[in-house]
Amino acid sequence: MLRITELKLPLDHTPEQLQATIIKRLKVRPADLIRFEVFRRGYDARKRSDIFLIYTIDCELANEQAVLKRLADDRHIGPTPDTSYKFVAKVSEKLAERPVVIGMGPCGFMAALVLAQMGLRPIVLERGKQVRERTKDTWGLWRKSVLNPESNVQFGEGGAGTFSDGKLYSQIKDPKHYGRKVIAEFVKAGAPEEILYVSKPHIGTFRLVTMVEQIRQTIESLGGEIRFQQKVTDIDIRDGQVEGLVLESGEHIATRHVVLAIGHSARDTFQMLYDKGVYIEAKPFSVGFRIEHPQSMIDQARFGKFAGNPILGAADYKLVHHASNGRAVYSFCMCPGGTVVAATSEPERVVTNGMSQYSRNERNANSGFVVSVSPETDYPGHPLAGLDFQRQLESQAYRLGGSNYCAPGQLVGDFLAGKPSSQLGAVEPSYKPGVTLGDLSLALPAFAIDAMREALPVFDRQIKGYAMHDAVLTGVETRTSSPISIKRNEHCQSLNTRGLFPAGEGAGYAGGILSAGVDGIKVAEAVAQSMLGISQAH
Repeated sequence: MLRITELKLPLDHTPEQLQATIIKRLKVRPADLIRFEVFRRGYDARKRSDIFLIYTIDCELANEQAVLKRLADDRHIGPTPDTSYKFVAKVSEKLAERPVVIGMGPCGFMAALVLAQMGLRPIVLERGKQVRERTKDTWGLWRKSVLNPESNVQFGEGGAGTFSDGKLYSQIKDPKHYGRKVIAEFVKAGAPEEILYVSKPHIGTFRLVTMVEQIRQTIESLGGEIRFQQKVTDIDIRDGQVEGLVLESGEHIATRHVVLAIGHSARDTFQMLYDKGVYIEAKPFSVGFRIEHPQSMIDQARFGKFAGNPILGAADYKLVHHASNGRAVYSFCMCPGGTVVAATSEPERVVTNGMSQYSRNERNANSGFVVSVSPETDYPGHPLAGLDFQRQLESQAYRLGGSNYCAPGQLVGDFLAGKPSSQLGAVEPSYKPGVTLGDLSLALPAFAIDAMREALPVFDRQIKGYAMHDAVLTGVETRTSSPISIKRNEHCQSLNTRGLFPAGEGAGYAGGILSAGVDGIKVAEAVAQSMLGISQAH
């Protein structure tokens, strides 16, 4: 097939116009175009008065080679690349050893799925519950202020990504098209087919739940075993080689290949790994608040007269400011038409995150509004010091919110003026159990508050109304990424512990659902190559 990129059409074009534009671009007769399919559809909204769609199209032609030769100088036309996934191995007989995957988030379940598809019968250990039971526990915190430390937004089947916007795009380099494999498996498991071609695909929480259940069933049908409420409390390391795992129950599972896909909030497991001597480094992350605006205001600011167009949907945004004190301030995990959710996994701490359903039709837009922090300047001296830094901020937020899992909040206008808030305005915060208004300058270090106050007017010039008085800030956002990195070598194994394969967001190798899934595939391949003695030059 032949691929055309950067094919531009108006928002209201017809299917016939798309076909006519393809024919015109290729300079062929209509009869020469056998069929075509949309590989990618995005939009360009840099000019609100002139928003248009941008397509990548794969075409089957009667005379492909002749067309390619004739249009060889057009850099937007070429052969369609092969994006199909190719397994590094397939095993027909049962091996004595079974690899173990710790964690059933996007990285863990994609690693387990690929291992199962290769015939390696993985065992998956998840400390939390199955996704529907976990959802009940999560709502228990949101509705009744009752936290289950092992079953919440962070822990359980589906990982932290289950309670998010379900974004499926990433800026990672992906030369082997692993991202396509991730998305194709999601569609097989019931995700909407449009995620295969829209430029900013998302699923939403409710659809993620049923999708994750289907992936679990697929893994089990291929010989995998998934065990819930199975917390790993120790790792058996002998002479620098993993030999097994110990569960909280005392059970020992023998294995020499462990995928560590534990997510960015498994602080007790981070501590256990450090105590066992696994090499860990502190890494930068970011802290801040959630900011909420009327979604209609964001739509108008981004899309102008095209606001409300069903193809465009609810508008998102991406903002960054480099403050005069050297800190980067930026939007993070923006959730159009979504809600701010309670995301703590430890008692007497408050953590915020954002979530959207597939429809993205809630009245507020929300985004992380965060400031960069680093081990060199903010939590020096110990590889796990970032965990204590997070905990201090989360405990302070718990106290500021009233010590009942309500979150501290403040209106943007009052935050800029340096005075506590006492009454809500036009924007009603969505965080449950609730928001306690006050002074958020007490919730973060002064350098972060200064940088955020500097950034808000700058962002307001990019999105009119961003610094509106009644917009609501809710604190605190601390789980933007893992505070540690579990370093690995070119074979995806720990630098000093053979057979341990650190993976995904918790180990510092991903950020978001798609990149975590991609890393799960990469590490699954490395596990298979190690188990089967296959060269990794494949």
